[in-house]
Amino acid sequence: MSKRSEIIDGIYAPSRPKGLVYTEVLGWVDLGHAQGTDIRNLLSQITQGESSTKEFYDLRYSQGMSGLLGQVRTGKVMIWRIRRGRPYWEQKSIALAMMMHMARKFEAFQGNFPNNLVTDSGFSGEDLVSDLLGFYRVVSVQNPFSMLRPVSKEEALKRWDHYGKIGSWKNETFQPLLFPDPAKNPHARPYNGILPPFMRTIVPYNDFLSGNVILPRHNKTFVILGKGNGRMGL
Repeated sequence: MSKRSEIIDGIYAPSRPKGLVYTEVLGWVDLGHAQGTDIRNLLSQITQGESSTKEFYDLRYSQGMSGLLGQVRTGKVMIWRIRRGRPYWEQKSIALAMMMHMARKFEAFQGNFPNNLVTDSGFSGEDLVSDLLGFYRVVSVQNPFSMLRPVSKEEALKRWDHYGKIGSWKNETFQPLLFPDPAKNPHARPYNGILPPFMRTIVPYNDFLSGNVILPRHNKTFVILGKGNGRMGL
């Protein structure tokens, strides 16, 4: 759930692990989502699996959110089974498909009762495109912000105050949701933009009939109590 107080100047986007910036190319970007830590972990699991001697290995991926002052963390988790011997280009394609599949599941989870009572983050306009940016910062361009054209904090605040909080604007796609400069066109409405070329170079894996990637029967919900000492699977 992004807040106005989290907005920072776009010049700090390459170096800050958290914060909210507005870019002319991708719209609002949540820098926490865009770090790509989850993707590094996923690709590390693939590397370990590919270096093993097993015919198949498991990939575990989750997305979660914290509540009750950090004492409860809940979210969605899934495991895909991969046949060893996948080429590197296909490894990245599998990681992208897994992230995109889970991101949609998690955003829907946030938007459902009772989570929607405490957060408006389900399919918030910046979430999915920030997840995708995090993927490409790991596999392609580590610092793409000069191409994304982030604006100053002052200009970002103008957009927030004119259009309202980003959580009120939903986006169920990985396409950018752009908010025109209200000083230039005060009657404009948000619209979907086009991803930059570097964020369209990998196609998410979809060859699920080959037997090389086996999907789970069920995606599960997890609940972690305290500081991660207990877990409940639902």
